[in-house]
Amino acid sequence: MRHILLGLAAAGLLFSLPAQAQEAWPSRVITLMSGFPNGSGVDIYARKLAEPLSRALGVTVVVDNRTGAGGNIGSDMVAKAAPDGYTFLFGTAGTHAINASLYRKLPFDVVKDFTPVIHLGDVPNVLTVSPEKRPALSSCAALVAAAKASPGKLNYASTGNGASTHLAAAQFAQVAQLDVVHVPFRGQPSAQTALLAGDVDFFFNQSGPAIGYIQQGQVRGLAVSTAERLAALPDVPTVAEACGLPGFDSSTWYGILAPANLPASILERVNKEIHRIISAPDFRQWLIQTQGITPTDVVTPEAFRTVQLRDIERWAEVVRRSGAQVD
Repeated sequence: MRHILLGLAAAGLLFSLPAQAQEAWPSRVITLMSGFPNGSGVDIYARKLAEPLSRALGVTVVVDNRTGAGGNIGSDMVAKAAPDGYTFLFGTAGTHAINASLYRKLPFDVVKDFTPVIHLGDVPNVLTVSPEKRPALSSCAALVAAAKASPGKLNYASTGNGASTHLAAAQFAQVAQLDVVHVPFRGQPSAQTALLAGDVDFFFNQSGPAIGYIQQGQVRGLAVSTAERLAALPDVPTVAEACGLPGFDSSTWYGILAPANLPASILERVNKEIHRIISAPDFRQWLIQTQGITPTDVVTPEAFRTVQLRDIERWAEVVRRSGAQVD
């Protein structure tokens, strides 16, 4: 019998332990997938997080930007990856709430094909213009007046059809009753370039990249999309204040997700380490003062899932009213 067992083992036919038991996690590089380009708000946060997470886990965490289709290309790669703790997604309300109703058909299910790991914070948008190219648009009231005086003449950039930068502007136009033209771009850098070049009139940029441009004087911040002002931009009023639109509030979120069926032990470890990192005073200060992001109070994966399900319903109504649809 001993000789028979040794023979089976040598032939690769004896499996006494599952693969997971043979290798301690983590033991190799972990990929943090991003569906958005370098320089985007997602990319800025992902790279800031990757360094301390690498130290915490004892292996390298690399950010892999796989752009296109509103983040769906990166999301699809993660949905189809093995749930072994070596592939994670830096997701957004766009990829995992808005896109569920925006796209007629997705190659994955935004709920069933993913494990929610941790919510990373709420992300506002900032209404911006170029002071050099559009000096007359010196305030939100001036922008509204110009748009109403010339229906269909003013246009705005977005980072893609149905992106938060699109829907914030669409929501703004609906509430203010403006006839303005949407010009989608593939990602934040190209949309920002179009604004600076004067190819578009305004842009509801995400707060992270917008803050730097405002502080450098390259763009003028007319209003923030949240109900309260941002600590990083205390002199920029809210849309409600600056535009005379009471109750206006449009913000999204960032979060980490993994393929469905991620082992509970890995889920618990990653959630714990990321929560520790983003809760540290210096990291929270970076979020608030340089990115305009509200630190999260959504700690558990279950609570993150609740936020996602709520926002799928909330953004479906905004998408419906905007008329946005992508095949």
